Amino acid sequence: MPVFSFLLFVIITSFTPGPNNFMAMAFANKHGMKKTVKFSLGVGVGFFIIALLCSCFNIFLTTVMPIIEFPLTIFGVVYMLYLAFKILTSKGNTNSNNQDKQNFFLIGVLVQFVNPKGILFGITVVSTFILPYYTSYSSYFLFSLFLGMVGIVSTFSWSLFGSVFQKFLVKYRRSFNAVMAALLVYSAFSILVK
Repeated sequence: MPVFSFLLFVIITSFTPGPNNFMAMAFANKHGMKKTVKFSLGVGVGFFIIALLCSCFNIFLTTVMPIIEFPLTIFGVVYMLYLAFKILTSKGNTNSNNQDKQNFFLIGVLVQFVNPKGILFGITVVSTFILPYYTSYSSYFLFSLFLGMVGIVSTFSWSLFGSVFQKFLVKYRRSFNAVMAALLVYSAFSILVK
């Protein structure tokens, strides 16, 4: 597995603006860090579940139809290029709809099942970086656990440093997006040249 490309893809996708990170930033501003930590833990658990489901789904597809592995890799590369384009052209909307909810952990878990960025990320990372190189169920579990932990760290850091990131993104949005997009393009093409 191209470890550098894997880590680059995971970090860029997890730490760039998205529903989880914006919600964490908004929750921290409105409800404080204690409740937002619960949300961040919920995001991690939810993404752990999504990553495991993506692993099972992709294992099923590649077992039933081994010929699907190459199209899944191409899908992953195309999605990464699409994501790079979206990051590059992002206008940076930081407004989010905050409603006062009591169970922030459950919100964090459940939002993963309606978060298209997270679901596509799970499918892409599993089909592109994990399944072609690993075959044991324990490795799928460990990678899912790792991805869940990255989800916790990214949402927690957005909540903790939300105001700093928000000011930075407003001031240097184009440069930041260009660098993130270029790194994603590099990561996508490194998958094709195994």
